[in-house]
Amino acid sequence: MARLWVLVLLLGLALGQKSGGGVGGRPYSPSPPPMAPGPAPSYPVPVPTYPGPVVVYPGGGGSLGLVPVAVFLGLALVAFLMVRGLRQAGEGQGASAARLRLALLQRPEVQRALRRLAEEADTTTAKGLADLLDEAALLLLREEPAWRFARYEVENASEEEALARFDAWMLEERSKYEETFRHFEGKRQVAEAYRARPEPGGRYLVVSLLLADRRPLTPKRPLGRAGVKEALLDLAGSSPFTLLAFYLSWTPEREEEALTEEELLLLYPDLEKI
Repeated sequence: MARLWVLVLLLGLALGQKSGGGVGGRPYSPSPPPMAPGPAPSYPVPVPTYPGPVVVYPGGGGSLGLVPVAVFLGLALVAFLMVRGLRQAGEGQGASAARLRLALLQRPEVQRALRRLAEEADTTTAKGLADLLDEAALLLLREEPAWRFARYEVENASEEEALARFDAWMLEERSKYEETFRHFEGKRQVAEAYRARPEPGGRYLVVSLLLADRRPLTPKRPLGRAGVKEALLDLAGSSPFTLLAFYLSWTPEREEEALTEEELLLLYPDLEKI
């Protein structure tokens, strides 16, 4: 009976999802798949020439014979460094994917500010996305008294794996609500026909920050308010030179709506109270 009740609640949430918005992009062009390094390049060993014949007497020094050996060792060192560089390039650079979900008490002013950030953001360049991340982090830091629940996840991997995790998280976020506004990589979508569904007891807003970055990021344990602050500052530390992708997501998007505590815990069961 309890399972049936949970299924009914989940079905009701799926049919009555609240509004949601998102903004971001991936200013990143994947490079061709790395090729396995070939055999070490070989170079002809130059033969030293001298103005006259070199006669090495038995018991003599014969020190000029060390020159070809030194040249050979130098070329071998160059070849070794080139092969190692190719191998490191094939393995790819390290990167991180991070997601911070923050549930806070709903205020129409915050929803309005998030919509304004989303509308004005430049989602086609790394600088525009880094600026969007900074402004979103600043907005949430100023709302600290309203924080109630949070979760921070980090995965360290190659750039390709970090971007794949970012895409999966973004898809999951979008599945939590009925998308009423989206500004992604320069393209805007607005659901003008959507009608707000306010409910008694609605009091929460959930904001998610998703980042793929070339920097190593670390999870915060225990999370708490201090951990959330550190996570926001870590995310905001991204720059146009390290940022691979960023997405800001929030629900509800419409100012008349807010999530009830039941909706919050069913949609985001992994949130931690802070």
